[in-house]
Amino acid sequence: MPSVKWLKKEFSYGYDSGDILSIIPDRRRKDEQYRCGGSYKQIFKKGILPYMTKESTVMEIGPGAGSWSRAVLKHLTKGLLLTVDFQDTTKWLDQKKYRGRLKCFQVTDNSFDCIDNGIVDLFFSFGVLCHNNVSHIEEILRNALPKMKPGGYGVHQYGDWDKLETFGWKKGAVPLEFKDQPDDEIWWPRNSRGSMTQAAKNAGWQVISADLDLLKRDGLILLRRPL
Repeated sequence: MPSVKWLKKEFSYGYDSGDILSIIPDRRRKDEQYRCGGSYKQIFKKGILPYMTKESTVMEIGPGAGSWSRAVLKHLTKGLLLTVDFQDTTKWLDQKKYRGRLKCFQVTDNSFDCIDNGIVDLFFSFGVLCHNNVSHIEEILRNALPKMKPGGYGVHQYGDWDKLETFGWKKGAVPLEFKDQPDDEIWWPRNSRGSMTQAAKNAGWQVISADLDLLKRDGLILLRRPL
């Protein structure tokens, strides 16, 4: 598992995936979509938008430069987006611009102590859990669960080595030599549909779908906090 120290250093520049919702993807988004085998616009339309309303409270971890945050805020016209990151994301996301609809938290761990319990309708991430091993993912999901409203949803992209094997390591831009290296020394740790499902269940979530199958290289899990 990449350490917290590594994650803080590696993504200090503010990861940017381009305009998520544009009809014609910019070059950055186009390149990323090729590597993961899916359309970000379709992922947002089918994997995020159905699980939020314009009045929802949404929690996003690892927003980086805010590509997915801006997409959410475009539809969250009367709600609240809470972003949690090791970086100071206010460098890229102007809270004043959204007039109370955006609160950015810089944290030092994954306790989520900055978020009140029982307020979140949707908990999501993209490009975050793929850089964490399964035990770390379980910790993140367990700590996030109390923050959710009963029946609230979770949607997360994660690395799936079984899908990656079929999709192709070179096309997926994941080094083939990672196969021979331990998880704590690589930035794309081992995971699969089965291990991701078990981690979520261990953390107390109900797994609605282990994979929404919107990506050819990666998984996209749909979770729910039990009522």
